Formats: sequence, C-alpha cells, structure tokens
Amino acid sequence: MNTNAPHSALREWRAHMSQPARISALLGSAVILTLVAPFETDTAMRPLPRLAYWLTLVLSSYCAGYTVSLLAARIAPLSLPKRIAIAAPLTGLAVFAIVYLLNGLALGYWATGTKLITLAANVLVIAAIVSTIIQLALASSASAAPASAPQAMIPDTAAAPDAPPALLDRLPLDKRGPLVSLSVEDHYVRIRTTKGEALVLMRLADAIRETSTATGTQVHRSHWVSFEQVQSARREGDRAILSMTHGPDIPVSRAHLPKIKKAGLLPR
Repeated sequence: MNTNAPHSALREWRAHMSQPARISALLGSAVILTLVAPFETDTAMRPLPRLAYWLTLVLSSYCAGYTVSLLAARIAPLSLPKRIAIAAPLTGLAVFAIVYLLNGLALGYWATGTKLITLAANVLVIAAIVSTIIQLALASSASAAPASAPQAMIPDTAAAPDAPPALLDRLPLDKRGPLVSLSVEDHYVRIRTTKGEALVLMRLADAIRETSTATGTQVHRSHWVSFEQVQSARREGDRAILSMTHGPDIPVSRAHLPKIKKAGLLPR
C-alpha cells in the first residue's frame, strides 16, 4: 500500500468538501430544512437556533458519511457491493451518534426505550441509503474499462495531432496543461500537468489509455511519464530515476528500462 495514503485521502477529502457547488448545496439543504422545520423543530426552537441546528446536522452528517465512504472505497481488496455493505451501516452509526448527541445537547432530548429504537431505525435507514448513493457516485467516477486491457506506450499516430488528451477533461480548468506524469495512490491516480495536479478516482491503466496524443510510457507499475517532460535520467543500480520538469523524481523499474533507452533518455 502507498505510504502516502493518509495524506492523499486527506487531500481528496479537502478537495471534495471545499467545492463551492457542494458547499452551496449543503447550506441550501440546511436552509430548506430550517424553513420546513420537520420533526417539530419549529415548536422546539426559534428560527436562528433552528438554522444553527440544521446547519450542524447537515454538515456533520455529510462529512461523516463521505469520510466513511471514502475510506471504504480505498480498501483495495473489496468490491463495490462489499464496500457498500461496510460503509452503509458504519455511516448509519456515525450519523445516529451525531443526531443523538445534537438532540440531547441542543434540545435536551435524550431518547430512550421505544423512542430510541424508532429514532435509531429512521436514522440508520436514511443514512444507509445516502451512503450507498455516495459509494455509487465514487465508483462511477472510475472508468468501467477492464483492468487487463493493454496499456499505452507510444500513442496511436492516427489520432488527431492537435486533440488534447481526454484525461485532461477530468481536471479542473486551471490545471489543464501538457501532461507530465501519472502516479498511483491507492485507488486514485495523481495526474500532474505543467499547470498543477489533481487526484482522480480511476485505474492507472485507464488513465494511460486516456493520454491519447501525449507521447510517453509507463515506467513503473505505479508511474507513467511524458517523454517531453523528462529533464534528465540517471541509473541507480538495476533501475533508473527520471527528473521531471514538474513534481518529484519518478523511478523506472528494471523491467521498463528498455523503454526509456529506446526513447533515448538513457544511454544503452
């Protein structure tokens, strides 16, 4: 497993939660719930405390659900149904704890007996459904192409020469530029360009396939590089190290040395 996993997961979480559209949607949901005032919150609280209540509940519940779903998606051996089976109940428990504590602290309502069972059942079902939707959304962002498909080396010369790689469509507009390298970080691929970098949930084989017109090759089981962005290459024992125009050095495994030699990046 990649030793950068905790850091990449944190970066992915921050990127997800900091998107303006997502923040607006969560805030809008809290405002709507404040106005509709379900579960008799209109009689229990005045408007401003009610808004604070729903803001806290919506934001904390979504953060808990997304965090659990993200961690479940990063467990490599598990298939999507198994990830859902793990994430759904864990999300339900996390959200139930939030609801129970918030109701107790904000409203002084500590459910017991049958009321506790009813509250738990309602929260667990709703949270499990939302968690499943999140898991499906995470999975849908990865390409459905089979992992065993051949990996690209030198791109197809029949492709349109001026067409940008399809992979760039997955990046924010301000980070779309000439490709520099692709690196695996658990279930994610770090796409690095001359204008920045971003983590995308997909397989390396699928990312390489979408480089299309970019001239490069896979140099390691976890790395692809653009020949044009290699500044220098040096040998280190039975492997090599590539210094790139942007980002960290990229290792070349022994099995891939012939490729960079053939490209003229390393003396034969």
